[in-house]
Order: sequence, then structure tokens, then C-alpha cells
Amino acid sequence: MVHWLFAVGILFVGLCLFAEALAGREVWHMRHWRKYLWPALTFVLGLFLWPVMAFFTNSAIHMYAHGSWADGLMLAGAAELGLVHGRLHSPLWRLTWPLAFVITGIAFIVHEQNPWLFARSAFLHHLIGWTFIVGALAPLALAFRPRSAAFQAAFAAVIVVVSIQLFADRDVAPIFGHLSPLAGQQHR
Repeated sequence: MVHWLFAVGILFVGLCLFAEALAGREVWHMRHWRKYLWPALTFVLGLFLWPVMAFFTNSAIHMYAHGSWADGLMLAGAAELGLVHGRLHSPLWRLTWPLAFVITGIAFIVHEQNPWLFARSAFLHHLIGWTFIVGALAPLALAFRPRSAAFQAAFAAVIVVVSIQLFADRDVAPIFGHLSPLAGQQHR
């Protein structure tokens, strides 16, 4: 359930980014509250990762992974809030997004201790990790070309793809017809 709750929040962020890319940044910011919508939601998602880290983890590596995701999301969300509010002026603050993507990708890969084909959740953790690492190219390009609608759409697409992958995550389920005998009983 926790994966699905975060998937809903991440999907909403991605859809806001798509809407901003489609309408254009100037049009999106015509309503004052909209420019704060997805950065604030990103920051709040980072805040909600802290209770997940404290109450829903079963090992130290999971705590470190969730803590690093929380830090990355809060840093990127806060930097974006500072940029849209005018408190931060350097465009280099946009580099917090590729940093957050890489941190999140590494944390997803490292915190999954099983191989790719162990179970569906193991496969998806590896896939999400690599999606974030490769997808970090989109916000990196956007940091240097902030007005590019194509890079804005690519940034949004990475976030939407990750949310879809999180919706597909289940604890113990076969992947490509394979389920490791060590994984336990399949859940429906």
C-alpha cells in the first residue's frame, strides 16, 4: 500500500509537469498557486518518506535508502520552491533534480538485496533504480536548457514511468513466469 500511495503522489507530480510543459511555463505560472504546486508536493512526499523509514522498514539498508530518498526529494523540492519564489537566483539549483534522481536510483538498486529475477518486487526495484539513473539525463539537460518543452516533457515522462512502475510493485509475485523458490508463497 505504501508504494501505491507514493505512486499516486508521484503520478500527480508527473502530470503537473506534463501540463506545465504542454501549456508553457509562462502560462502555467499565470495562476500564482500553480507554480508552487508540484515543488511543494515533491517536498511533502520527501517528508512522508521519513515515517516510512521509521515505521515500515525491516533493516538498516532500507532505513538508509528511504532516508536518502527523503533527503533527495526534500532538497529538490525546496530548491525548486526557492527558484519559483525568487529566493534562489542561480540556475545551478536546478542541478538538485539530477542529483536527487541519481541518489534515488542508487538507493533503489542497493536496497534490493535479491537478484533481478528473484520476484516481481526485486525486478521492479532494479528497474526503477536504473530508470532514475538513466532518467537523470532529462533534468540535467533541463538545468541547462530550462525553456525546452522537449526536456520538460522528458522530465515529466520519467516521473510518470516511475509511478507506473511503483503501481506494478507487489511483494511476492512471479516475474516473466519465474519465482525463486526462496521468495516464499506467491501473494495474489
